[in-house]
Amino acid sequence: MESLLMGADNLILIGMPGAGKSTVGVILAKRLGFHFMDTDLLIQAQEQARLQEIINQKGLERFRQIEEQVLLGLRTHRCVIATGGSVIYSQQGVRAISQTGRLVYLQVSQESLEQRIADMGERGLVMGVDQSFADLYRERTPLYEKYADLTIDCIGLNAEQVAAQIEMHVVLGEAGAN
Repeated sequence: MESLLMGADNLILIGMPGAGKSTVGVILAKRLGFHFMDTDLLIQAQEQARLQEIINQKGLERFRQIEEQVLLGLRTHRCVIATGGSVIYSQQGVRAISQTGRLVYLQVSQESLEQRIADMGERGLVMGVDQSFADLYRERTPLYEKYADLTIDCIGLNAEQVAAQIEMHVVLGEAGAN
């Protein structure tokens, strides 16, 4: 499994809310025999509140600081890590996790994401009150593309198929196939 990993031993899933990072992450971890970790769940456990409650009570800036602290504190080995969609706002956090693993961007169209996310108000989306989901998508997409070591086009694929695509890149060493 050295091909995509190339000395780093974690796979870090990045992408928009609703892209399937947590679902794919669990499946991928089972396929590779890795541990699984979800940074959103770590934040909720640490703060003893749901993401949306943290954002509502402490604000977006404080939420991003908490998220960055969680990223900087990760100590993992042979782990698939599902990150929150806002992870790419912390250059220091992204730098830290990219030193331990490879970032895999789960690319999904804005239209598909909007269909998948029915509970936008309760989901814990890190976005300003005057920002639409389309604004968020346009803002984040170039950042995901910038930081990704591998991009997986998820259109028309279910979670098993996405995990299989990532596994193929890990095992066969097709990391350059962005």
